[in-house]
Amino acid sequence: MTLIAPTLQAFFADHLARARACSQNTIASYRDAWTLFLGFVSAQNSVPCSRIDFAMIDSDCLAAFLDWLETERGSAPKTRNLRLTAIRSLLAYAAPRHPEHADTIARALSVPPKKHDRPELVYLSPEETDALVAAPDTATPTGRRDKAMLALAAQTGLRISELANLRIEDVDIARRRVSCVGKGRKHRATPMTKPVAAVMGAWMEERATRPGQAAFPNREGGTLSRDAIEHRLAAHLRTASKNCPSLAGKHVTMHALRRTAAMRLLEAGVDIAVIALFLGHESTATTLVYLHADMKLKQTAVDLAQPISADPGRYKPGDPLLAWLKAL
Repeated sequence: MTLIAPTLQAFFADHLARARACSQNTIASYRDAWTLFLGFVSAQNSVPCSRIDFAMIDSDCLAAFLDWLETERGSAPKTRNLRLTAIRSLLAYAAPRHPEHADTIARALSVPPKKHDRPELVYLSPEETDALVAAPDTATPTGRRDKAMLALAAQTGLRISELANLRIEDVDIARRRVSCVGKGRKHRATPMTKPVAAVMGAWMEERATRPGQAAFPNREGGTLSRDAIEHRLAAHLRTASKNCPSLAGKHVTMHALRRTAAMRLLEAGVDIAVIALFLGHESTATTLVYLHADMKLKQTAVDLAQPISADPGRYKPGDPLLAWLKAL
């Protein structure tokens, strides 16, 4: 009997962390998925998690777990699919290492993700972006920090994790660019516009007088957490909504600011491949979703297309006497 525990440990310690160089967020997401799944399998088979075998993880078990996520835990289809991705990733890793369970693993891998409607992409208009960036109280150090952080996020499209981990040495005001390490430990440099560079330059001068290396530090000089950044955004959204009412009807997160940066580039006519490089996307397939959200681009395409020449015609009623004869 081949237990799953050694394979699970090798998958997380060696494959994800070293071979694939996954981020801590990805590893944490996979960890949470497998914690839930192992607990479910343990309860179904009345065995400790450390004694779970690959033979217990068949397609029926995996399908039952996914149903349990939705019915018992209230997980949305997107969350369900993310859990499935984490489970399938380990099973694909295990398949060549445990050929004696190849058939069982293959059947489990055949469980498909659930189709669901994609929500409308939320992003900010230029007016909404300006209102948000102007919301922090610049009479306080916290307000000046938040103004620089929001301006940088909305213009460069940095991920929330990239903002949180940004260091002082990553900000090059002279060359107007920021460097960061994105998903998959990939380094990239992103240019800043002159207005954003000016805001960041003023903040970097002030930041240099305080301890720590984080570009956007907490009160102790350490790194802001993701929750803290989202909390600051929510507070400034409430302020900005007073001057820009359209913000009140939007569910704005830090990722919406990333989309905002992408949409500004798209509206400016920048090629989709360049936008993918700008955002640090693995492929342009991820970036194509912005094309579907841009109604201006769609309208421009329609206006440029050759119009269909079709005479609408006009209805002419037939002679009533002939109609009566034909009906005989």
